[in-house]
Amino acid sequence: MPNITDLKNKILEGGQLSKEEALSLAEITPDKYETLWQAAEEITSRLCDKTFDSCSIVNARSGRCPENCKWCAQSAHHKTNIESYSLISRDDCMKAAEMNRKAGIRRFSMVTSGRKMQGRELDTVCEYYKQLKQQGGLNLCASMGLLDSDDLKKLYESGVTRYHCNLEAAPSFFPSLCSTHTVEDKIKTILAAKEIGFEVCSGGIIGMGETPRQRIELALELLRVDPQSIPINILCPIPGTPLEHAAPLSPEEVLNTISFFRFIHPSKTLRFAGGRANLPKDVQLRAMRIGMNGGIMGDMLTTIGSKVEEDKQLIKEGGYKY
Repeated sequence: MPNITDLKNKILEGGQLSKEEALSLAEITPDKYETLWQAAEEITSRLCDKTFDSCSIVNARSGRCPENCKWCAQSAHHKTNIESYSLISRDDCMKAAEMNRKAGIRRFSMVTSGRKMQGRELDTVCEYYKQLKQQGGLNLCASMGLLDSDDLKKLYESGVTRYHCNLEAAPSFFPSLCSTHTVEDKIKTILAAKEIGFEVCSGGIIGMGETPRQRIELALELLRVDPQSIPINILCPIPGTPLEHAAPLSPEEVLNTISFFRFIHPSKTLRFAGGRANLPKDVQLRAMRIGMNGGIMGDMLTTIGSKVEEDKQLIKEGGYKY
C-alpha cells in the first residue's frame, strides 16, 4: 500500500515518482480514496496555473474512417448512425471559430476523421488556418491523424501551434482495441510534431475495460512525449461500436484516475474532454479541484458536450479564473 503523503511530499519538493511508486497507486483501497484526492488537490493548488485552459473543437471531416478503433463511432468497420461528410466549407469553419472567439474560448481545433489528412484536403485546411491566424484571437490547434513530417510542417507554417494525437490507452491494452495502428505509430507522429516546434496535446480514454494499473501505465507512457495538455475522456458507449455495452465508471474510479494523472504530471494541463457532461455536477467540481484545470467546451465530435455559459459558471465554482 503506497504512503500517499510521502509521495505527495516528494512531488511538492520537486521530485518525480518512479515507475514503481506510480504503479503502487493502483493498490489503493477505498478507505484511502479521500486521502488520495486531497493529496492530488494540494498538488494542483500549489503547482498548477489558476486560469482554466479552455478549448473547442469542430468535427471538420466525419466518418468513413478505415481504422478499426473499437470505441469510435466514425470507424467504417462499425454500423453507427453518425453523419458522414467530407471536409467542411470555409464559411462553416470561420463561423465555428468566430462563435468560439466571441465566447472567450482561447483555443480552436479542427479534428478530422481518417488515418490522416493529406493531399488537396490538407492544403485546403492549411488555407483555413492561415485565414484564422490572420483574423487573430485564437490559439490554433489541429488533430488530423498520423501525419508525417512534411504534412506536419505544412500545418505549422499555416499558423497551427499545437498538435493533438491521443495515445488513447496503455500499450499493454491498446492492441485489444485497435489493430490497424499502434501506440508506437502515434508516438512517432507526436515526436515528429515536437521536432518541428509544435506543442503537444495527448491523452486517452478511460472506461474501455482497462484496469487501474493500465490507466497509470497510460499516464507513464505519456511521459515519453511530454505533452503540455493531457485530455482525459470518459467513454461514451455508442450503439453500433464493439464497446456499446461497456459498463460506466463509478465517480470514484474517475476521481482516482484524475489523481493518478496529477501525481505523474504535477504541473500539466489535465483537460476534461468527452464524457464529462454525463457526470453529476458535484463530481465535476471535485474533479476540477483534484486536477482538471482545462477542458473542451461545447460539443464533442459525435456526442453532445456542454453549454459554454454553464461551463463558465462551473469553472468559477471550481476555483479557477476563466
